[in-house]
Amino acid sequence: MTKIRPGLCSVTFRALDAEEVIGLAAEAGLEVIEWGADVHVPAGDIERAAQVATETADAGLASCSYGSYFRAGPDETLTPILDSAEALGVDRVRIWAGHLGSSDATDVDWSNTVSRLRDATAEAEDRGIGLALEFHSGTLADTAPTTLRLLADVNSPALSTYWQPTVAATVDTVLGEYREISAQTTAAHVFSWWPAQERLPLRARDALWTRFFAEALAAPRPPRDALLEFVPGDDPALLNGEAAALRSYLSI
Repeated sequence: MTKIRPGLCSVTFRALDAEEVIGLAAEAGLEVIEWGADVHVPAGDIERAAQVATETADAGLASCSYGSYFRAGPDETLTPILDSAEALGVDRVRIWAGHLGSSDATDVDWSNTVSRLRDATAEAEDRGIGLALEFHSGTLADTAPTTLRLLADVNSPALSTYWQPTVAATVDTVLGEYREISAQTTAAHVFSWWPAQERLPLRARDALWTRFFAEALAAPRPPRDALLEFVPGDDPALLNGEAAALRSYLSI
């Protein structure tokens, strides 16, 4: 059975500095961190990225990916994001598929986003870095079918997707979405929001996470990383318990 690494998105604790995030992740027994571009590792700040990479490694952790806010717009540049990803030593950058949900997008919106994603993916691939779509509302990657359409239209092995449970959807629905995109899912964002955006402990949705990880671990191509994203109340004191729950799911 392929191993999935338990990890943390640094955006979970935006109010803390990177060194505190590293300490929390190490204490919680996690293995990897996805560093966010908004606070902890600003895009284009190569020195900071390299420093965070070293501090992460010194704590016995790996930097697994770079969480960017590139949305494939015509005036956005990917280059400083790739510079920081390279300095972090990661081979995956999380990106967003535009600014519109798929139901609101016109054919022109689709065409423009696909074209920009093709260029961005080629630029990243030239540097040995893959891009991965945020599976999220308000973007073209907001459903499994539209995510598959994007991946097919861009048609690059350097483009993959994340998966996360769609807010307010049932367990059967979100697991069905995962099954559709599992072959191209390289990471999962792990959180329990229910019934809408109320943040609950992971164990509050035990039925979801037990079934998800049983399927993911047995998939022909499991996600490489399972990343905790947000905890109730943004409380650092809850991380140890959430990490223990995640590790238990991964030991199924």
